[in-house]
Amino acid sequence: MVSALLHLHCLSARCLQKPFAVHGRKLVINRRQGLCRTLTAITLSLTASISIAAQHHSKTESTPHGKVVWDTYGVPHIFASNTPGLFYGFGYAQAKGHGNLLLHLYGESRGRAAEYWGTAFAATDRYYAANDVAERGADWYRQQSAEMKSYLDAFAQGINDFAAQHPDELSDESKRVLPVTGVDVITHWERVMEFNYIMPELKALPSGNTTTEAALHLPNALEAARDDDGSNGWAIAPVKSANGHPMLLMNPHLGWAPSYQTYFEAQLSAPGIDMYGATQVGFPVLRFCFTDDHGITNTVNTISAGTIYKLTLRDDGYLYDGTVHKFDVKTKSIKVRQADGSLKEESFQVRASVHGPVFTRKDGTTIATRVAGLDRPFGIEEYWNIDKAKGFAAVEAELKRLQVPTFNILYAGRDGHILYQFNGVVPVRTHGNFPYWSGLVPGDSSDNLWTKVHPYEDLPRVLDPPAGWIQNTNNPPWVNTALPALDPTKYPPYMSPVSLSLRSEQSALLLEQKNKLTFDDFVALKLSTRSLMADRLLPELLEGASSSSDPLVKQAAAVLRAWNHHDDNDARGALLFETWAGKFAGPQFSSDKNYQSPWSMSDPLGTPKGLKDPQQAVAMLADAARDTIAKYGALDRPFGEVSRFHIADVNVPGNGGFGNTGIFRVITWSPLAQGERNPIHGETFIALVEFSDHAKAVGITTYGESSQPASPHRGDQLSLLSEKKFRTFWRTPSELAKHTEAEMKF
Repeated sequence: MVSALLHLHCLSARCLQKPFAVHGRKLVINRRQGLCRTLTAITLSLTASISIAAQHHSKTESTPHGKVVWDTYGVPHIFASNTPGLFYGFGYAQAKGHGNLLLHLYGESRGRAAEYWGTAFAATDRYYAANDVAERGADWYRQQSAEMKSYLDAFAQGINDFAAQHPDELSDESKRVLPVTGVDVITHWERVMEFNYIMPELKALPSGNTTTEAALHLPNALEAARDDDGSNGWAIAPVKSANGHPMLLMNPHLGWAPSYQTYFEAQLSAPGIDMYGATQVGFPVLRFCFTDDHGITNTVNTISAGTIYKLTLRDDGYLYDGTVHKFDVKTKSIKVRQADGSLKEESFQVRASVHGPVFTRKDGTTIATRVAGLDRPFGIEEYWNIDKAKGFAAVEAELKRLQVPTFNILYAGRDGHILYQFNGVVPVRTHGNFPYWSGLVPGDSSDNLWTKVHPYEDLPRVLDPPAGWIQNTNNPPWVNTALPALDPTKYPPYMSPVSLSLRSEQSALLLEQKNKLTFDDFVALKLSTRSLMADRLLPELLEGASSSSDPLVKQAAAVLRAWNHHDDNDARGALLFETWAGKFAGPQFSSDKNYQSPWSMSDPLGTPKGLKDPQQAVAMLADAARDTIAKYGALDRPFGEVSRFHIADVNVPGNGGFGNTGIFRVITWSPLAQGERNPIHGETFIALVEFSDHAKAVGITTYGESSQPASPHRGDQLSLLSEKKFRTFWRTPSELAKHTEAEMKF
């Protein structure tokens, strides 16, 4: 499918195949590579002219045509003469950046991971089989329009062609999944949306039922008190902007270990289309996206779109409305790869109740699960249409379809509108609040069986608030702009909980610091590592410590008094405070039992606050001081000496901290091992966009654009993260001509 390149382009491509010489942390380009850069610039200039001409004379055939240009950070810029070409190039680029991961994810989504990689994946395969993931994926594909099918097929073909052309860049294990199809693409989407976000295996079958597949992903992801997962998002209206230009922050926080949560950055450009952003590996459309017209970002929302029912067993069936109902039973099978490479088929029975598939937990509890959104096959299409829409009305028309089953959506556009939308499929229930529907719901009454979901008009939203700003950091929908907040009593009590994290409070307080924000202000606020918990509690803690006769307490107080409340690379005192905060507010920093004033909706941005027992808090400081010395060697060990951004050969000082300590720049650190700790999850893709005639954007993909072992783009942006710097997003041919690493025509 890939055409022969011009001789000039071949020269530049051959040059680019020569590895760069790396000395220390500096990239050194030799003279041959300098020539390569020149040839590539000339080639890009020529092909840019062809691309521009193609925009005026777009091809009508569906065969993909175009090119992929990789910049010096490994970001692909796909320029195509038609839309199938965009999807083809995007699939090809994802395979180049994350080929092993991508194929592994598709193998998991097929429900055939145990067949490819062994018994460790058998439990997850059975879970997906019980939920009919593969069958539903095939059905969803059949329901797509002919046009969308062509896009999904083109994306899959791009993956297959990369694998065929570069077999040595993929592991033998991952190649077992090949070839992939458009059905794989949409099945993966279904799996992630419905059975990783809404009803993951860890939620349905906790406590000892975890598998290798699940262990790849967020630790403790289902703990309700945890605030480290998810994302930050800001939207700024013209009234809040110093120059009248709207602005948008995209800032997802997900796992750093390669998984379905891994983000991939790209530009997609074709006649009438020019979009930039990021999405999760394996997805064919950008979930975080901006154009010159508008942008959208997502945060994980507090939504109850799936229900777990506790069944009462009786006489080989279950009780329902006072009578015994028999289970529907069917036999399914999976194949499991053995140590010698042979395959063993394992058959098992899947029971179903009126609620949905039935499982038995390790503790003996029999449950049934019910998942909203299984009748919504057009989520990929909805995102695609939003990304290429013109104006707010067109975006909202797509949102009203409710094909995306979860996530808050934030919008900002050149038209001046900003929006927060609590998006998703919320079941209509007759009773109960959010905690009730988030726990084990009695399955013996039809009163608890929901059958429909709320329409778009029922869901909380904030459009063009007077304050000119919107924020969301995975918080419930009530406090997303300046007070007064949305009134939770005007919505069903099961819609979302009434709460707010310290990170969410810090987010709002940062935006209220100035009446008008410049783009530089916007960037500076995003980089804040200041702890709101420290601001709230340290003055009183230090006052109590001043009367202590314990020399260690006095020494610790001196360290904290000198600290500026930021978790920066060189911060002395941040590690000590974090250790104390874990004792005061629990290991997730989320308990308010030791605050004098717990969080209250009557003062949502001023609570929790105060020390309930100052003497006890000082005793905790003494314990924290001893623990800090034992763990880190000193009370004032610089934060970045032990908190490291470390991937492959890149190992640089880290900054940022736990969201529940009220830090906006979230990094969730691993336990200390071999003298350092590393990010588990937190800052991943970050984009800050200003909309005018031509959108201006800076940002970063923190862990880099590749998870392939030999790629130079595995961790190559960590130094920027350490230095709290952003890249300019290159989008024009003239910009790319100066920063091109490689190119491929198709």
